[in-house]
Amino acid sequence: MARSESEVLDLDGGEVTITNPGKICFADAGITKMDLVRYYLAVAEGAILGVRDRPMALKRFVEGADGEAFFQKRAPKSVPPFVRTVELSFPSGRSADEVVVDNAAALAWVVNLGCIDLNPHPVRSADLDHPDELRVDLDPGPGVGWDDVRRVALVVREVLADLGYTAWPKTSGSRGIHVYVRIEPRWGFSEVRRGALAIAREVERRAPDLATSKWWKEERHGVFLDYNQNAKDRTVASVYSVRPKKGAPVSTPLRWDEVDEKLDPAAYTMDAVRSRIERHGDLFEGVLTTKQSLSAALKRVR
Repeated sequence: MARSESEVLDLDGGEVTITNPGKICFADAGITKMDLVRYYLAVAEGAILGVRDRPMALKRFVEGADGEAFFQKRAPKSVPPFVRTVELSFPSGRSADEVVVDNAAALAWVVNLGCIDLNPHPVRSADLDHPDELRVDLDPGPGVGWDDVRRVALVVREVLADLGYTAWPKTSGSRGIHVYVRIEPRWGFSEVRRGALAIAREVERRAPDLATSKWWKEERHGVFLDYNQNAKDRTVASVYSVRPKKGAPVSTPLRWDEVDEKLDPAAYTMDAVRSRIERHGDLFEGVLTTKQSLSAALKRVR
């Protein structure tokens, strides 16, 4: 398919024109924009559940995964009728209308804009001040291998279980792991961040040789538990997001017994994830139906 052509898709929500469908998004894997659109439509049910009703910053790779990305917080001046926006305020005091992806047409539309991964805020449009997700982001430092990340994730699970929480892990699609705790939208961003910091410090206490909650980079070692991802105006690549890395790896939900194995996160490619969903369904579905109190984490704040 020539790069200059376009293709019109009739999707749930409306018609979407995919411009330059043959444009290469991942040079190393030969993945085109249309390949990326088809992947997201194939996993649309799970991908949309991860972002539905959430304002989303548009992280645009207009020159493909190898090009420089830019974040577009404000929705384009003209959006199609199937794309909803909500006004989100930022810590600076400014506000902007951000895109909300609620249907397959909106999903394809943002991918056409150059969004390789999806980056929603941890809030719903009806209540933009109270997150309904606490996100534990395991960020390995330079030279830290996957096995250490995996081992820290298991300590995170142990800490969360001791606090009474059910949690869901997923690969970040890069070198780390994200662990999600669904919470009731009753606490503000500062409280959720404090809860995440308390969890991070307890993980560090239990695994001091592997994990750190130290904010300053020069003080860190091993796997950093980035509690600041719970601050207002921070976003994390959502479940089933393709990441702009070599081989187009996908942020993939895991079972905890898989975290206990020496899996290869790079093996979760678009084709592998499609097959995985066919076999196992959406392993992240439970995160959407569980609501938990933040109180147990806040009691650990010191």
